[in-house]
Amino acid sequence: MTDLLSRLLNERDWLLADGATGTNLFALGLEHGDSPETWNLRYPERVKQHYRSFLEAGSDIILTNTFGGTRNRLKLHGAQEQVAEINGAAARLAREEVAKLDRPAVVAGSMGPTGDLFQPLGVLTFEDGKAAFAEQAAALAAGGVDVLWIETISAVDELKAAVAGAATAGLPICCTLSFDTNGRTMMGVTPDQLAQLVHEMDPRPLAFGGNCGVGAAELVVALTNMAQVLEPGDVLIAKSNCGIPEWVGDRIEYNGTPELMADYARLARDCGARIIGGCCGTTPEHIRVMREALETYTPDGVPSIETIIARLGEISTGAQAQSLSGPSALPTGEAETAGGRRRRGGRARREETGDETPPKF
Repeated sequence: MTDLLSRLLNERDWLLADGATGTNLFALGLEHGDSPETWNLRYPERVKQHYRSFLEAGSDIILTNTFGGTRNRLKLHGAQEQVAEINGAAARLAREEVAKLDRPAVVAGSMGPTGDLFQPLGVLTFEDGKAAFAEQAAALAAGGVDVLWIETISAVDELKAAVAGAATAGLPICCTLSFDTNGRTMMGVTPDQLAQLVHEMDPRPLAFGGNCGVGAAELVVALTNMAQVLEPGDVLIAKSNCGIPEWVGDRIEYNGTPELMADYARLARDCGARIIGGCCGTTPEHIRVMREALETYTPDGVPSIETIIARLGEISTGAQAQSLSGPSALPTGEAETAGGRRRRGGRARREETGDETPPKF
């Protein structure tokens, strides 16, 4: 088992992750409706350029171009029989770029949601979900990733299936949920419930936290909610979207400036996050400025809600209420947490690709 991420966490107070995949592949020519994952085979040099841009910007961790790499997601593009080929290629391309550095960097195998609902809300069984994640994990491990990085998950059952499937590859695991529905995931999970779930898992993820969502302010508030139930040794991840998506002409762009993302990075450190990066809309330039901000910053204690709003923008009433309340009851499964909540606020995803499941754009 590779232990690079654990070693770096033991040596460093914080690590800088990368930014968005889709945003930067669009800049390299990805068309609306295309599968970013098939680019690992079709345009390997462009994918390597994407990885290289974040490594040159100072990222200590880069995620592979495999967010939609389960057969469930690849089926949308007729590539469900290429799970091993696509995921393995993405990992090898990342390893090639990391090998050129004069410093260590972690290759994290990105594993996004299947896009399917688990029973009884949908047709996907726990065992089938676990098998899909296990298949992807095996391919990523064969390609040489250091850690398996489960991200943008919304449901308890899918998180458990993803961790169980990833565990079959024998690599360290990280996981992040997307808190984008009034301070919860689309299936109703709160940030502190994620921490409680992780504490009960076997194997226990090496690090956990939030990614994507509806902006930096909301994610930082999610961190303050998680802080209520942290245990010694917990490693928090913060990987926020770069501001809020807006239509600019016929494209969706994120309004977060490098200065806002630098301030977000500082506040994330104040909340105890040790792995900090960006998600949708975050470019290498944002990451470069975030690294400069972190290298010269001393954490100043968990910020107040007023401070977060003043520096990063407004937050939902639900997120604010959770940060002020005690720990939530631990959810048991998807049917319980769904409870009448709407599906994830993925309008930007649907408008860009026609796909209901959010990517790391």
